[in-house]
Amino acid sequence: VDSASGKQFDTFNPATEEKITSVAEADVEDVNRACRAARDAFENGPWRRMSGYDRGQMLFKLADLIEKNQDELSKLESLDNGATAKMTLSVNLQNIQKTLRYFAGFADKIHGQTVPIV
Repeated sequence: VDSASGKQFDTFNPATEEKITSVAEADVEDVNRACRAARDAFENGPWRRMSGYDRGQMLFKLADLIEKNQDELSKLESLDNGATAKMTLSVNLQNIQKTLRYFAGFADKIHGQTVPIV
């Protein structure tokens, strides 16, 4: 998505200093647009009306998709942040999957209490 100003910035592979790509540079207008879109999605989107069970199923599906595509995602993350693909796979992507599955399991557990985050 282009930024409101049309400005971009380059992102580089920290290991080789090669340019990976150019990405949109957000400014105040972009943040305001994102906030309005998030508010609209919250108030009018399907998530708010969805059951806890269905929300959990969507989070499980996202975790499954990350797992299915973890090799490609780890390579992309490695290019962008300079960590080894093995590190992004064994730490970052595993933690993302575990966190999504943790909260997916709680999505339909309504007991009037908060869930401690560990």
